[in-house]
Formats: sequence, C-alpha cells, structure tokens
Amino acid sequence: MSAPDAAGTERAAAEVVARLQRAGHAAYFAGGCVRDRLLGRVPHDFDIATGATPDAVQALFPRTTGLVGRSFGVVGVLHDGFTFEVATFRQDLDYIDGRRPSGVRFVTAEEDAQRRDFTVNGLFYDPVADRVIDHVGGRADLERKVIRAIGAPDARFAEDKLRLLRAVRFAVTLGFAIEEGTWAALRARAGEIAGISPERIRDELDKIWIGPFPAPPRGLDLLDQSGLLAAVLPEVAALRGVEQPPRFHPEGDVYRHTRLMLGHLDRAPLVLALAVLFHDIGKPPTFQVDPTGRIRFNEHETVGARMTEAVMERLRYSNEVTGQVVACVANHMTFKDAPQMRVSTLKRLMGRATFPLELELHRIDCASSHGHLDIYRMLKEKFETMPPEEINPPPLLTGHDLMAELGLPEGRRLGELMRRLREAQLEGALASRDEALAFARRLLEDR
Repeated sequence: MSAPDAAGTERAAAEVVARLQRAGHAAYFAGGCVRDRLLGRVPHDFDIATGATPDAVQALFPRTTGLVGRSFGVVGVLHDGFTFEVATFRQDLDYIDGRRPSGVRFVTAEEDAQRRDFTVNGLFYDPVADRVIDHVGGRADLERKVIRAIGAPDARFAEDKLRLLRAVRFAVTLGFAIEEGTWAALRARAGEIAGISPERIRDELDKIWIGPFPAPPRGLDLLDQSGLLAAVLPEVAALRGVEQPPRFHPEGDVYRHTRLMLGHLDRAPLVLALAVLFHDIGKPPTFQVDPTGRIRFNEHETVGARMTEAVMERLRYSNEVTGQVVACVANHMTFKDAPQMRVSTLKRLMGRATFPLELELHRIDCASSHGHLDIYRMLKEKFETMPPEEINPPPLLTGHDLMAELGLPEGRRLGELMRRLREAQLEGALASRDEALAFARRLLEDR
C-alpha cells in the first residue's frame, strides 16, 4: 500500500472509530496496524475493535458486507470506499481444534487484549484522542524488539497452533528476537503444526520467503532450530549435512548453500524465492560417491522437480505458480552448458517464459558457491541485446500447414519435422514461409 493510499485508509478508519465513540462506544484501532504505526511502517490494513455489539455496529453503519463471523462478533463495514473489519471486544471460549475457539463472549478492551497472540499485536490506538492503550506490555516489547506471547506461552500456542509459525514470521519480518519462554514453548509444540491446514501453513511460510532481508535466511534458521522445518518442509530439512564437492561448493553442505542463496533475496518474487528454496531438494535422494571418491548428484534437478511439484501440491499452491517453480528447478542445471549451445538451443532457452527468473536463480546459485558468473553475464547480455522477435519468433509453418501442404498425417513424423523446421528457423537458416516449405520437402525427400 502506498503512502497516499495508507493515509486515505487511516483517515476513513478514524472516521469509523469516531462515529462509534460519538454513539457512546469504546472503539480503537487494534493489532498489526497499531504495531506498524509505532514502528514507523505503513500499515497494510486497519482493524477496529469496539465495545459495540454487532447489532449496534450494523445500526450505525447501514453499508456493511454483512457479518464476517457473527459468532465471533465481526462486522465488515464499508466507509468512504474502504472496507474495515469491526470486531466487538471478546474473550475466546475453549479451543477444540487447535485453531478456532468454540465460541466467544463479549468483554472489556483489557480482556480482549489478553486473548491475543503476542504483546506487540495486543496494542490499541485511539485516533480521536491520539493515544496508545497498552494492557499487555506491548510497547515495551516493541522498544526491546521482542516477540513475547501474551500470558502463558504454552497456553497461547495450544489455543492456536498457527501461532507457532506466526511467531517466527513476525520475528524475521520485523527483525525481532523471540523471548526465551515463548521460544521454549514453541520448540516443545513444533510438531503440532501439522494439524493446521496446508493453505494457512503456506501463507505464513510465503511471508517469510518474500520478506525483507534478512527474513528468508533467518527464517530458514529459526524454522530449522525450532523443529518446524522438519514438520512442514521435511524435504528442505533433509538438506542439512548433505556434503557437496568442495571444488564447486566450497561453502559447505546443501543446507548452507541454500541458506546463502536465500541471503540474496530481499522482497523477491514468490516464484524465485520458492525456486531458491527447492532447487536442490533432489540432492539428498541422489547423493552418491563414485569409485574415484567424487560426490555426485546425478539428475538431481529432474528428481528435485518431481519433489517440488509434490511439495507444492501438498501446500495447495496454484497450478500456475507450481508450474513456474517446477520449471525453474528442472532447468537450473541447463545453464552450465550454455557456452557450448547452438544458437537455436540458446534461443529456446531464452524464449522460455520463466527465463528471467531462471537466469536470476543461476546468478544466485553461482554467487553462493564457486562464484563464477561468466555464463550469467554472457546470457544476460544476449537476452538484453537480442530483440524478442528474434529470440522467439512466430513459427513459419504450423502443423496444420504441413498436413495441408504436404499431406502428412498427425504423428511422430510430423512432430520431428516441426522440430527440425523450428531449429532451422532459430538458427537463421529460414526466413520465410516459402523457404520453410521447400526445406520441409527436401527433408521428406531425403528420408
């Protein structure tokens, strides 16, 4: 959200609070927007907490999206082009599924603050009076840069297991430490994260991988040290201790290599971040030492691509994102052969939709191991100087053209002819439809 958008959203949210207060109800900004304002960050959204019941909120604001969750006292209010979640101060009843309470009861602001997850998220702010309301010591923890559970850490994590991942996410994206008691409780319950839905796990992890530096590498470390990594991404946890050939990987094992690569990310595109994380997960199952004593990972990119697809299906990623990440993983070893490639092969390499991401993955891969960037520079120069229509020109002939002009049926022979035509076109040997037809006829006569 840009600064002007944030200013407009905050102004509209303050007007909602003011209307609630004029009607005699306590009302404040709540949670992350208060934390971010105090840290000098632009809030992504503004949540409002109030003493007004859902019915009272709807009576004051006739334009609503309906009850977001009546049993939880949350109403979506539309005001001045923005939508805000307005929640009645509540206390959660017993948690029965490790994620949601069985119900709520409406309480005071102080009691509402006590049921929240971490002290830095338990603050209120009154935009009318311009004052912070702190019932949980959150302001002091913001100054100390500490993530601390409100009340008993073990109880907070037992109520909602997703908080295990949220603690790590807040720590690494804010640059905070996790308080000792909170960390101990987190480690003790790390294995219980498996009970959370894959989509919610995925969303928390994504915020770590695409977060600001050094969130990605530090997030990997905290996930690993806590036991969460083994619970949610065992394929990545398995990278630790897998040795690599020192000649190509003087940095150490596969885990350290992957961690160094994550250290090059700073608010990276999700596909690139996931490609970095998964690019070598095929190495543990393909590890072997040949008779000369050399470590090898034969076809680890192919194995890794299959594993990546399985991981991403497990975490319910979209087909589009999954396909792009799998392509990056499957192709990441192709770049080492670029200096020996024919022009047509290079064009096919650069013509892939994921090529810019693959090229950046290659750069980070090299920079985090042997340090040689000659191939990266060569490909980058070609990609930037060669016109797009030369890299990936439209085919001179389609399969239907060949079937109509030459009487070829569908099948392997047609596919092979199309491949040879495309290769000749990318090499620059064919420039027109007539030349392509003549070339196709010569190929058929030679056969």
